[in-house]
Amino acid sequence: MAKLITPRSEDYSRWYTDVVVHAKLADYSPVKGCMVIRPHGYALWENMQKALDRMFKETGHENAYFPLFIPESFLRKEQEHVEGFAPECAVVTHAGGTKLEEPLVIRPTSETIMYAMYAKWIQSYRDLPMLINQWANVVRWEMRTRLFLRTTEFLWQEGHTAHASYDEAEKEVLKILDVYRIFAEEYMAMPVIKGIKTDKEKFAGAMRTYCIEALMQDNRSLQAGTSHNLGQNFSRAFDVKFQNKNGEWEYVWQTSWGVSTRLIGAVVMAHGDDNGLVLPPRIAPAQVVVVPIWKNDEEKTRAMEVIEKLKTILQPLGLSMKYDVRTEVNPGWKFHEWELAGVPLRLELGPKEVVASEVMTVRRLNRVREKIRMDHLPGRLPELLKEIQQEMFDAALKRREENTFRIDDWQSFRRHIVEKGGFIFSGWCGSRDCEEKIQEETKATIRCIPIDAENESGKCVWCGGDSPRRVCFAKAY
Repeated sequence: MAKLITPRSEDYSRWYTDVVVHAKLADYSPVKGCMVIRPHGYALWENMQKALDRMFKETGHENAYFPLFIPESFLRKEQEHVEGFAPECAVVTHAGGTKLEEPLVIRPTSETIMYAMYAKWIQSYRDLPMLINQWANVVRWEMRTRLFLRTTEFLWQEGHTAHASYDEAEKEVLKILDVYRIFAEEYMAMPVIKGIKTDKEKFAGAMRTYCIEALMQDNRSLQAGTSHNLGQNFSRAFDVKFQNKNGEWEYVWQTSWGVSTRLIGAVVMAHGDDNGLVLPPRIAPAQVVVVPIWKNDEEKTRAMEVIEKLKTILQPLGLSMKYDVRTEVNPGWKFHEWELAGVPLRLELGPKEVVASEVMTVRRLNRVREKIRMDHLPGRLPELLKEIQQEMFDAALKRREENTFRIDDWQSFRRHIVEKGGFIFSGWCGSRDCEEKIQEETKATIRCIPIDAENESGKCVWCGGDSPRRVCFAKAY
């Protein structure tokens, strides 16, 4: 089974595609640039969705749904926004056998269609804050696509909120950014850096864009979530006003924020190995798989009796369990198949274990084996899964720390980006010209201006001008 996977050291890009396809997360669609998310991949997305949805609701947000089609005139109301998305838009000009009076854009994002409704719904300060999220699909006509990381159509959530003041909007943006950080680190076991995007990299139409950035195993950065303070740009364009307590009319302050099925690609690249997926227990579709082993009918009968007993004692734990009792494939095949699928913990139940009332546990992360008495399983299994979750985060954090560098001179910077990659923290004067020159020379971009790091004055790595702080550079997906 592992021979299906190209080694990471040989071709990382090919390895990634092999894992996604052979682990049955997704496959290529007949529609160019689109993908079919298979049940295993969709179950992973559902687990991500459930966790995030709960976190959003705990912070006061509600779900709604808005149309897929957006009148073209809506998109043109906010000029910076339309310029940012125009090359990626798919436009419907004919429907029902006739030409439409006004073309409809298939949503690349929903600010415009949602804010047209907000203008209708918001009249008073009593209507604020408006905290709405939607789970939806969007279409962006990408020229170069890659499963989960960049496809023409993808799934995501997009939150859109309206507030009475700038301070409230800014507080909302940072609150959601921390929700994303907690999800990435505590559920995906993926350490991230929180930061602000430069003006060059910010969302089209935003006043300010915040993000979380994660380092993948090939030392490239992946943007794993964004949270935007839109200021009053869209409220002015769509006339979203409210009457304050003094009876005066003001434009609302707005935010938008989102993550997508790109997170599945992040999980693959952050944790996978040359045998396939390695999934964190908190989001794995199957957390534990039980594989019985027998050589004859008598051993099979005994093993099946023990499995029924296991189902009874483990069911109250609420774990996602699989019991692989297939007879058409041998145990070795099953081991490889479940490893490829990334199941965090395997329980092997052979004739010796049946007699001794034990199971052999095998961790997917590092194949560490541990025998456990069956009557101890209800207490030990949850502990094991917690240990695996923490070990995965610790391993990813260690890898990031080993590939994070502080560099002050241009020659070292350029050589390091080309030869090694990783996160490089260097000075930047704030000039867009310097930012673009660095990208031209190295293909590295400023991933973010970290918000949790102390300001450290120095010199710009490109021009030598004064720099108020270090910023995070990396090549990115």
